Amino acid sequence: MQLFLLTALTMTAFAANSVLNRFAVAGWGSDPGAFAIVRVAAGAVMLAVLVLGQGKRLPVIRRRRLVGAAALSLYMVGFSLAYLTLDAGLGALILFGVVQITMFGWTATNGAPPTQRQLLGAVLAFAGLVWVLWPAGALRVDPGGAALMASAGFGWAIYTLSGRAEPDALAATGANFVAALPVTACAILLMGAPLTLTLPGAALAVLSGAVTSGLGYALWYRILPNLGAARAATVQLSAPVIAVFGGVILLGEAVPLRLLLGGTVLLGGIALSIRRTPSG
Repeated sequence: MQLFLLTALTMTAFAANSVLNRFAVAGWGSDPGAFAIVRVAAGAVMLAVLVLGQGKRLPVIRRRRLVGAAALSLYMVGFSLAYLTLDAGLGALILFGVVQITMFGWTATNGAPPTQRQLLGAVLAFAGLVWVLWPAGALRVDPGGAALMASAGFGWAIYTLSGRAEPDALAATGANFVAALPVTACAILLMGAPLTLTLPGAALAVLSGAVTSGLGYALWYRILPNLGAARAATVQLSAPVIAVFGGVILLGEAVPLRLLLGGTVLLGGIALSIRRTPSG
């Protein structure tokens, strides 16, 4: 039960990042590039203060940090810039589709292939996600945006996989954010992304970086060893649906039927995938 509650809390934090990003960009006139830079900076400061306040050191200069920080930077840059040209729903489908393929591919080639039940659950969960998020009307896909979001999905999958071996989740996440900050900022600046950031947008970026990203990612690293790669890949599909429900609740919109039905299919697939059997 504790693992379930911690996983639900983590997915809620992931969903909150999408909601905060959407409010800052669509509601408060901020640009995603500037939002991403402040988000990573706030996460780095928050986590560094927590780690150093415990009398620990940030393990920034480590060989494994090359993987974690590089993957986090790839995710942040790709995610932020892709939404300049992609619809939110289509972007989420590309992101989590690549995450699923990458993580299941890794487990299949590293001696721990997913079971048939886990594969079936993952397929059902992703089908529910597609049902909820598939864009209405004509489908328009910007190739550049799709490539950026695919790279973000690959980066997040690698970031997740690398976190399973971290002995200290909080210190590792803090070091990743600190190391990723200059890389993320330089990449966004070199790609010429606009950097307009309103005061409310900056406040949301700080909240996203310090709390729902920094602390949320640290919690993710903490529970990963107990989930396993296949389960971790599948439970993440709940985050965009939680974000959609969050938008509905905050904006007072009616709940569409396909959200209820697709969400039910998605949750059923997740339950099937993560249900433990006597054989594991």
